[in-house]
Amino acid sequence: MSKKKLHVKKDDLVKVLSGQDRGKQGVVLEVFPEKNRAIVEGIHFIKCHLRPNQMGQGGIVEREGTIHISNLKKIN
Repeated sequence: MSKKKLHVKKDDLVKVLSGQDRGKQGVVLEVFPEKNRAIVEGIHFIKCHLRPNQMGQGGIVEREGTIHISNLKKIN
């Protein structure tokens, strides 16, 4: 199985082409080439429900979700 060649990589500045965050810009934090997805700073927030544990209480936390590579455009 060969590695896929993607047009974006970690620390690239990208612009979102479609979706609810269309027109926003951010820096790529992580890339998942096997899924053709990336995590972009400040884009596509999702809510994660955390269970309470011994260290503290649980709750709802917002963090960046993945976005498909085809919806991103690299900016120089």
